[in-house]
Amino acid sequence: MISSDSLEQQFASWLDTHAGILHQLSRAYAPEPADTDELHQEMMVQLWRSMPRFSGESKPSTWVYRVCLNTGLTWRRTAQRREARVTGQPETVESASSLESSPAERQEHEDLHAALMRSVRTLPPGQRSLVILALDGLAYREIAEITGLTENHVGVA
Repeated sequence: MISSDSLEQQFASWLDTHAGILHQLSRAYAPEPADTDELHQEMMVQLWRSMPRFSGESKPSTWVYRVCLNTGLTWRRTAQRREARVTGQPETVESASSLESSPAERQEHEDLHAALMRSVRTLPPGQRSLVILALDGLAYREIAEITGLTENHVGVA
């Protein structure tokens, strides 16, 4: 059994190392900034709860992706139920941070990123997951490990 101090250290390390995964997936599944923050927190909670089950058979990044991806999918399903009760909510455009030097270049990058994320959100959840993981530069093998699909299925999709 792992001590609580060890779990806390491992959790802090994972959050530090894999913060981008949580950030990217929370933005992909939650269109509103307030929802993004809520989903990000839920991903951290689920990651903490799942840590005792991490056996080390996969890379920590694969585990983090799998837990956060499943949390995002679950959150999105419940969010769709909430949204079904509320009509007429306009979608907001998200801002993406950028390292371009001029404000015009930064705005163009933000607009392109926002358009990409809007398009990704229109995909069915399974396809959305594959696109997000591919955009993060993961190989088919890694995507297959995270999603539970075969490597061939990931390549075809």
